Amino acid sequence: MSEESPQLEVSESELIRVRREKLDRIAALGFDAYPTTADVDTTIAEVVAAYAGKSGEELEAAKANVKIAGRIMGIRAFGKAAFLVLSEKTARIQVYCRMDSLPEREWALYQNLDAGDWVEVAGTVFRTKTNELSIKASHLGFLVKALRPLPSKWHGLTDVEQRYRQRYVDLIVNDSVKATFETRAKIVRYIRNYFDGNGFIEVETPMMQPIASGAAARPFRTHHNALDIDLFMRIAPELYLKRLIVGGLSRVYEINRNFRNEGISTQHNPEFTMLEFYEAYADYNDLIVRTEELFSGLAHEVLGTDKVQFRGNEISFARPFKRFTMKQAIAEFGGIDIRELDDRGKLESLVVARAKAFHPKADGTHGSSDTPHQKISSMNSGKLLAELFEAVAEHALINPTFITDFPTEVSPLSKQRHDDPDYVERFELYVGGMEVANAFSELNDADEQDRRFRQQLGERERGDDEAMQMDEDYVRALEYGMPPTAGEGIGIDRLTMILTDSPSIRDVILFPLMRPTRE
Repeated sequence: MSEESPQLEVSESELIRVRREKLDRIAALGFDAYPTTADVDTTIAEVVAAYAGKSGEELEAAKANVKIAGRIMGIRAFGKAAFLVLSEKTARIQVYCRMDSLPEREWALYQNLDAGDWVEVAGTVFRTKTNELSIKASHLGFLVKALRPLPSKWHGLTDVEQRYRQRYVDLIVNDSVKATFETRAKIVRYIRNYFDGNGFIEVETPMMQPIASGAAARPFRTHHNALDIDLFMRIAPELYLKRLIVGGLSRVYEINRNFRNEGISTQHNPEFTMLEFYEAYADYNDLIVRTEELFSGLAHEVLGTDKVQFRGNEISFARPFKRFTMKQAIAEFGGIDIRELDDRGKLESLVVARAKAFHPKADGTHGSSDTPHQKISSMNSGKLLAELFEAVAEHALINPTFITDFPTEVSPLSKQRHDDPDYVERFELYVGGMEVANAFSELNDADEQDRRFRQQLGERERGDDEAMQMDEDYVRALEYGMPPTAGEGIGIDRLTMILTDSPSIRDVILFPLMRPTRE
């Protein structure tokens, strides 16, 4: 029986030693210590679903026999009888074991079991005197011993860092964590079904690329020994997906990982999952409609409603979503006269005063030898406007909100507006104060794309290490002709955060990147 107790403080090494001794005794009883299969015909969840609505009398008449397997989450001993609580995924059921109902060898097995062990059970479904759905065991089989004890129910697994580092333990003891990742799977499944059902085909593009392109971000570098070339882990699949549009695949999507060699926060993990899709003959206005349809339908599918709770706010995915231009959002949420945003001098002053990137640290420095004014002098006006938007407006966009009219200078792959070439046909969607989607009408003028790439090279030479690199092969692809196209990227991790009310991106990534520890 389980050795854990709230009254006794026993070292983990001692508990492991005791469990190993029990495993030896189980093997001595003739049980395979590591069997290759289990004799089951259903799952705990299926048993609960099938019989939860039946009374004790109905179950007694039905005499339903089942074979299940699960992890022991609790043991309550009563002399010649015991209750085991078995868990599988997020479902649990109680198993009633009696000494006179089990073969002698199997009762001896029970006496050497601990919380955390896996067993198989055959028996009859019934209800106890307290009306709890249970299984009366006629067979108890051994599957594997947990050599390490589970976190106790008195102390639990409460250290957040430990939860992320040992996700396998987190999943064992926290059903809510299992539920989060089951929801994540539903989200991805719905998205995949949505695009498959709308004539898109799913594709895979390279994870290792000779040029880091498709987004403004720092890449991870690696080396291919056989070819003796440096490669980059992709920061975005965009340029490869648009090559497929050139090739005649008019609707494509990909759900996969991107890698960005940047900071870690509650909203950022260096390795993250993105949906990107591209649709020929569409523009960014078409994608606004598609995005509203996708997000609203997804909320209903996963939660059964278009209203969700996130960080203490009620968020509604009811259509239509709000819309602001970038300048309108700055004026609305920053209390800034929109006319000041067209004055370079006033814009610089606003950025220095408001943008976190230019705030001094506690020691009075700004993270580099440059003063704030020296930093902004190398920035174009579009970059300054984007910095100001991030500082004063982004956090206030709780309900789904499209931000449009991005400066051309910060949108090197987007098509310019015909009525104002200083801005592009682009939107970002914000929910819960976070960017969750980025979309635009795709630039398909090969000469203009070449010019913008060269402009980005100039930005890199002036110290912007997130500026895009030249991709001559992509320009060559455009020279073969890409029809009018719109494309969008959606962050699966942030979307999952919102739909599961998770405070950190690490809560929705099974194995987030962590700083190594020394044991």
